Amino acid sequence: MLRGSPHQQLSSRTRAGRVAINSCIPQRTGRRSIVVRAELPSTSSVLAGSSETTEAAPVTDELSALHAELLKEIEERKRSQAQLLAKLDRLTGQAQGSSTTAYRPPAAAPRPVAPVGPPPVPTYTPPPPPPRPVQTMAPQVSAPPQPRPMPPVVFPEPVAPTPEPIAEEPPQPQAPPKPPLAGPNVMNVVMVGAECAPWSKTGGLGDVMAALPKGLQRRGHRVMVVVPRYDNYKDAWETGVRVRFNMFGSNQEVGFFHAYVDGVDYVFVDHACFNTRGNDLYGGTREDLMFRCSLLSKAAIEAVWHVPCGGVVYGDQNLMFIANDWHTALLPVYLQAHYRDWGKMTYARCVFVIHNMAHQGRGPFVDTNFLELNEQYKEMFRLYDPVGGEHMNIMKVGLQTAHRLVAVSHGYAWECLTPEGGWGLHQIVTEGKWKLRGIVNGIDYQEWSPSNDKFLQGEGYQNYDMATFVAGKRACKMALQKELGLPVDPDIPMMGFIGRLDYQKGVDLIRDNYDWIMGEKCQLVLLGSGREDLETALRDMEARNKNQCRGWVGFSVKMAHRITAGVDILLMPSRFEPCGLNQLYAMAYGTVPVVHAVGGLRDTVKPYNPFENTGAGTGWAFDRAEANKLREAMGNAVFTFRQHRKSFNEIALRGMDQDLSWDNAAAQYEEVMVAAKYQW
Repeated sequence: MLRGSPHQQLSSRTRAGRVAINSCIPQRTGRRSIVVRAELPSTSSVLAGSSETTEAAPVTDELSALHAELLKEIEERKRSQAQLLAKLDRLTGQAQGSSTTAYRPPAAAPRPVAPVGPPPVPTYTPPPPPPRPVQTMAPQVSAPPQPRPMPPVVFPEPVAPTPEPIAEEPPQPQAPPKPPLAGPNVMNVVMVGAECAPWSKTGGLGDVMAALPKGLQRRGHRVMVVVPRYDNYKDAWETGVRVRFNMFGSNQEVGFFHAYVDGVDYVFVDHACFNTRGNDLYGGTREDLMFRCSLLSKAAIEAVWHVPCGGVVYGDQNLMFIANDWHTALLPVYLQAHYRDWGKMTYARCVFVIHNMAHQGRGPFVDTNFLELNEQYKEMFRLYDPVGGEHMNIMKVGLQTAHRLVAVSHGYAWECLTPEGGWGLHQIVTEGKWKLRGIVNGIDYQEWSPSNDKFLQGEGYQNYDMATFVAGKRACKMALQKELGLPVDPDIPMMGFIGRLDYQKGVDLIRDNYDWIMGEKCQLVLLGSGREDLETALRDMEARNKNQCRGWVGFSVKMAHRITAGVDILLMPSRFEPCGLNQLYAMAYGTVPVVHAVGGLRDTVKPYNPFENTGAGTGWAFDRAEANKLREAMGNAVFTFRQHRKSFNEIALRGMDQDLSWDNAAAQYEEVMVAAKYQW
């Protein structure tokens, strides 16, 4: 039983209530929650024990205020606990995103302890209120709602993020490799020559040796090029292979250097006789030149057995040699006399390519004693010439022992059968007419194309194609005029010549028409070297009229490209021309050629006739190597340029539109090689 005044009784009961309420607050220990429940005395019981006096109203007011204050603190505790739970949720989320280590919550704060004295305002934090609404004030105060126990707060173990599986694309079915263009006729091809651009070059042979192997390689053949090592080429590496064989009555040792460029194996024969030549590839005495040619032919045959190109030698199976010009005419002779006659390299064949019948490797017949051949083969070198008498002829025996013959154009193949074009060997060629075929050379568009020519970049020059021909050609012409110091005028007809200063090239015909060209107010640019009298003629022409003529004695690759692109008309009055490449370069650059209709010039340049074939023609041609005939053709070209510029441009565009690549020529060479392969 409580004693004392009602105020004292209420104070005691209030303290007991606070203790009971605090005992209901869930206490956290570690990871689990412990809930302590206690009964809260109802207000009605307090009022029941109180005295029914006039003092009941103040007691009721005080109890209502206490009730309201308790509810306020409950709301604050609810908000504080919600904020704490939200913070814990954020910390748990961060731990799951940054680490796989389990999250451990901080230790719970110590349970608040009720004050000893009766404070006027409670200092505890009650649990969250029940979900039902609570009235803050009422005339009749009822017992506060029984607080519901809070469920224990459980912090889930953080789970390491599982990477989403990456959907792997199903493997695409690989298309079967395309068969080579050569099909079942793929061979091991070995091209042999005395020069090969860009390492060594004096004329068109160097360009052929550089471009034809690439064309054959694109058709699927495995191709090796064998040439002398005239210099220390930085892209050719020592193979370590050394081979010895008999030469001119002595034992000679050669080495081999190797370079792999554009899918082609380039093998350079290393010997002192080559290293000392420099740019004079064909200089020296007759015996020295024959020694170098014989050494090159023997080394080329041995290379297929000893030089491991890509780790594998070519071997002698399915093997095809392509010998070029008289410098390698001994190769088919050695192949037959030193190997095939002795049961070696039985399935190897040789195709001999005629680049120029005028150079045949002539000498006294006694020189055959240096060639390590028996009497039967020595007799094959013998030839009687009405002018030179009896002599040895290296090209003669090469024509006879080769399995197939190729002339570098259709027209030149026919000319080789004539006394004028055969240069004393027309009867030998006629006897082998059944194995002769003419194939026109091509050009390498990686080297000769106005759209990507590196020499037409900068200094006013610009690359061009058929779509930009007019503007590009005009820019190159003006840049060339400026570079050479000529008056800059794109409307002046500009003629050019590029080549060896020789009687064969017809430079003297240009010299004889010099006054006419100057009288027509044309500009003339000549580039070349050769005979001393013709070099003097070039210097003299320039000195006589420096405003219209430039004569460049020597050779410059860059200037050759720029002249080809800048001039309007290219002159090629050759007395004979097996194939010719400059007219092909000119047409590829939109420069109109004026040529003498012989050999390859007749095959490649279609004459323009405005009265018969207005929709055809790629240049002008004259039928006799005479000054007046050249002048007539030049006059037609200049007149068309000045009076019918549209027709002149159409002629140039038809030349650019042709397929002059080596791919077409390589396919024809392949046909010849297949015929040789099945020839015993």
